Amino acid sequence: MPILRKFARPMLASVFVSSGISHLKSPEHVAPAAESVAVPLAVRVPGLPEDPADLVRLNAGVQVGAGLLLATGRLPRLAALALAASLVPTTLAGHRWWQEKDPEQRAAQRIHFLKNVSLLGGLLIAAADTHGKPSLAYRARHTAHDAGRATRRQAHDSAKAVREASESVRGRLPVG
Repeated sequence: MPILRKFARPMLASVFVSSGISHLKSPEHVAPAAESVAVPLAVRVPGLPEDPADLVRLNAGVQVGAGLLLATGRLPRLAALALAASLVPTTLAGHRWWQEKDPEQRAAQRIHFLKNVSLLGGLLIAAADTHGKPSLAYRARHTAHDAGRATRRQAHDSAKAVREASESVRGRLPVG
């Protein structure tokens, strides 16, 4: 499986790095399409720029940075989540196949939409991949379980020691 990750992650990341670089160089090509999603998003999320071109650049920067992290295996789960988050507005803004009137354009946009949904699925799988190691939640549960077992064992051993000490002291007391 490690060899699979070594090749699959860069393959998955390549589309994000490539399109991110393209959109960083010329955001004006996609800014008009992004406006319908970008501006309402910027109004709801404090700190985001309201200019669609700036939002396209920001999204492209996230895609390039997270794509490179994923491709190199650095923080792959976080990188996959960042790419997934950046893909949702990109897909909603750029591939509104349900609004297309022309049947050919509608079919093409539907294909791009479904491609992005597929990429989103791959990113979610990558985000959940623990490299064959147990997840943090699993380790925390088992650490808590083991600590509880150790505590119960310690309480049992302490109670046994108290009983033995009590019996030892009773044996030395004069009967009376």
